[in-house]
Amino acid sequence: MSAAMDALEDRARRQLDRMRELNEQLAVIRVRETSPDGQITAEVDGLGTLLDLEFTHAISKLSPKDFETLLVATAGMAAQRAFARRAQLVESFNEEAADLIASSQLH
Repeated sequence: MSAAMDALEDRARRQLDRMRELNEQLAVIRVRETSPDGQITAEVDGLGTLLDLEFTHAISKLSPKDFETLLVATAGMAAQRAFARRAQLVESFNEEAADLIASSQLH
């Protein structure tokens, strides 16, 4: 093969490997958030999907409205942190991809 074809194949392979790596990193994102009073803990994945909830016995003293507010706030904070982690990974991927494209255009 020609050197240009070899370089193209190498770049495509590196891009594919990096995409697979990003996919694996996104798939394993898990974030646990505990309410400030420690009564509720929520766990979400990288898409913000609720995976687990844990409660202490102290929640029995909360009104339904206070329980709902605390639950939604705690799960929401977990989702925000998961989305932030996801954004960091995607931003890093995009920077690496841009660098790879720029370096290939120099040759």
